[in-house]
Amino acid sequence: MKMTTLQMKKKLDELFQREDWRVSFIRDKDVYRVEWKDTKQGVSIRIPNVIAKYEQRGEAALDELQFHVTESLKMMNQQHHLTGKEKHIFPVIRATSFPKKSKAGIKLVYTEHTAETNIYYALDLGSTYQLIDEKMLQEQGWTKDRLKEISLFNVRSLPIDSKKDTVAENDFYFVSPQDGYDASRILNESFLEEMKANAVGELVVAVPHQDVLIVADIKNETGYDIIAQMTMKFFAEGRVPITSLPFVYDEKKLEPVFILAKNRPKE
Repeated sequence: MKMTTLQMKKKLDELFQREDWRVSFIRDKDVYRVEWKDTKQGVSIRIPNVIAKYEQRGEAALDELQFHVTESLKMMNQQHHLTGKEKHIFPVIRATSFPKKSKAGIKLVYTEHTAETNIYYALDLGSTYQLIDEKMLQEQGWTKDRLKEISLFNVRSLPIDSKKDTVAENDFYFVSPQDGYDASRILNESFLEEMKANAVGELVVAVPHQDVLIVADIKNETGYDIIAQMTMKFFAEGRVPITSLPFVYDEKKLEPVFILAKNRPKE
């Protein structure tokens, strides 16, 4: 028998019962909210989604939900310092449509990257990370240039292991260490330059979602179709989608590939 919304609400009431939290239920939207009483910052949970997961995985789904919601609320209520945490600051790639302000309405620090992407900056907290906002920068007396320089240094220090796949004579390399900064490795210029030096054809890179970087050595027309289809597929399946357009890397610049192989001019 399918669990009702009110039955799930009762379970969530038990999970999120704390003196410093307030819970509420927006009946017409089937949304359950947990927030800090003092700041009103919180997390909204869609009950139909929770019921679907619960019916698939049982109590384990609720344990996971409780962990992620608690971690998110803890993060909102902590004062994080950048000084002394320099080694834990990394850049993250996001779509240009990604919000420019935090949920609290404070401007996030970001740098324009390509026509499709922007670079945000994250303080790594272990099991999660917090995007850095302008208030944090001001409180620490940091400049945006310093933040950018430190984050790029750190991303260059991350290991890059790739899996290679050859299709129709084109070589595709998949970088996906699952550390939260997979796509960020597109900012490792020395890696891209090394790949460019070894490429037989045109070097194309893609960041369809946060958890993968694809680098391709495109040697023929078919290769452009493959990378375009592959990027679109990954983009549709990604947990944090970024862009469905791959980029040509040339002269240290990234240009979006708009033209599919069949429309490309013959050499």
